[in-house]
Amino acid sequence: MSLPITTILSAEEIALQHDRLTVLWHEVQSSVPQERRSEFLQTVVSQHLANFELWHTEDEARSPHATDHDLAKMKRAIDRINQRRNDLAERCDMLLLDHLRALNLPNPKSELHSETPGLIIDRLSILALKLFHTQEEIDRSHAPEGHAERNRQRFQILKDQRDDLVGCLDRLWQQTLAGERQFKLYLQLKMYNDPSLNPSVYKPGK
Repeated sequence: MSLPITTILSAEEIALQHDRLTVLWHEVQSSVPQERRSEFLQTVVSQHLANFELWHTEDEARSPHATDHDLAKMKRAIDRINQRRNDLAERCDMLLLDHLRALNLPNPKSELHSETPGLIIDRLSILALKLFHTQEEIDRSHAPEGHAERNRQRFQILKDQRDDLVGCLDRLWQQTLAGERQFKLYLQLKMYNDPSLNPSVYKPGK
């Protein structure tokens, strides 16, 4: 059963899910938990998983021990995961707009917001990962002197940024429901994964 239109989007709930799943996925194999949730929140979770996988694949690619073969494999994986990440952010917006249309919203005469909820949710997802890994650095044993303190400062900055963004997302949603603001679906239209649009793929080899 989907949530009522007024409660389908809660930025605070999204941030809590991001934090909870980030901890869980570092302890067990990462996957979308089979829990009862709305289609929208299920998509939010899947989008966060894509960012989680992208973060750690990019970390592996930066390892000084990675071979050329490893890097080629990881580059292809990064392209695939990044495409999924963007597709799922767009899917979040599609689901929200589907719900809004049932209420004859968004108001086409209201002010247009340049950033969509899906893009904000993507930013919240990345901030959750930054917060987790910054906390790891705070707790890291045998780190250089001053390392923990520098990361405590970083953590507070990241937390403030996330809190601000949570508030911005909730305000955007409430203003959209009130007919005061609107957002549109902005497709990313990535070209690099489309063999018909990437000249490095469709041009004959030298």
